[in-house]
Amino acid sequence: MRRLLELENAVAAELAGSEDAVLRTLEGHLDCDVYLRGNVLTLEGDAAAVDAAVTVVSELSELIAQGHEIAPGTIEAVTRALDEHESPARILEDVVWRHRATKVAPKTLNQKRYVDSIREHTITFGIGPAGTGKTFLAVALAAAALQRREVNRIILTRPAVEAGERLGFLPGDLMAKVDPYLRPLFDALHDMLEPERVSQHLERGVIEVAPLAFMRGRTLNDSFIILDEAQNTSPEQMKMFLTRLGFNSRMVITGDITQIDLPGEQDSGLVVVSEILGAVDGIEFVRFGEEDVVRHKLVRRIVAAYAEHGQRMAPELWPRKRA
Repeated sequence: MRRLLELENAVAAELAGSEDAVLRTLEGHLDCDVYLRGNVLTLEGDAAAVDAAVTVVSELSELIAQGHEIAPGTIEAVTRALDEHESPARILEDVVWRHRATKVAPKTLNQKRYVDSIREHTITFGIGPAGTGKTFLAVALAAAALQRREVNRIILTRPAVEAGERLGFLPGDLMAKVDPYLRPLFDALHDMLEPERVSQHLERGVIEVAPLAFMRGRTLNDSFIILDEAQNTSPEQMKMFLTRLGFNSRMVITGDITQIDLPGEQDSGLVVVSEILGAVDGIEFVRFGEEDVVRHKLVRRIVAAYAEHGQRMAPELWPRKRA
């Protein structure tokens, strides 16, 4: 079956992209051949595949008409959303944070569920592999909540556990000592705000970045609190952190149970917490998979290979799927 679609010139230009990169990505996600000449798109293949391709192109055309910039990752997000019988626009148009040239929005259905969960629940756990946007989206939502004055401060924390190597004695003041551990959180912050604004917020205590140990004994009111790398907490640390929750506060806990850097005999607080709190109202668990990785496509292959190996070697460490 062959189908010809006449596109608006702007839509055709966006789909062509740089050196037809978007068009080739589109063809890779469809089960039919795709050709673009001028503003006429030709689809060839089985009738069902061509019909599905028409739906994808229609969704992309609508997004372009609304001002979305189409990139190879957008094609993937659209096709995945359609596979899940979800509206791609509903996912991609949910802009979490906008600052100058930076626009942060979910790119996958699970990321959309994660964003909605953080908005609707007091405590949200985001569990999944590297590159799924767990920390980045949480920091974006925190920046948006601070801008809307829904909270008075942002608190970013993570356990000070080295990833397989000992850093030894570190010179300097407290911030210099904890910087290697907290650098990923600083990087996310600087993606959202100008460095000067970040420095001002840090000096005034509007943004606080500290190791997890500094949370003990505190009650955190009117705050957006993010615990990153939670797989490296002990069950006792996880309980300590969760019980810091104060009034008008929100917590987001992120981690990857395949990257635990604790000693072999030490249980991870992130592994056992869903068993303890899975049925508690106001707490939501969102689990990401390799299909949610939005970094380089090779990262997804690496994550998938490690996941397959991990399930073969130690299936008990992996979360059981709920019915």
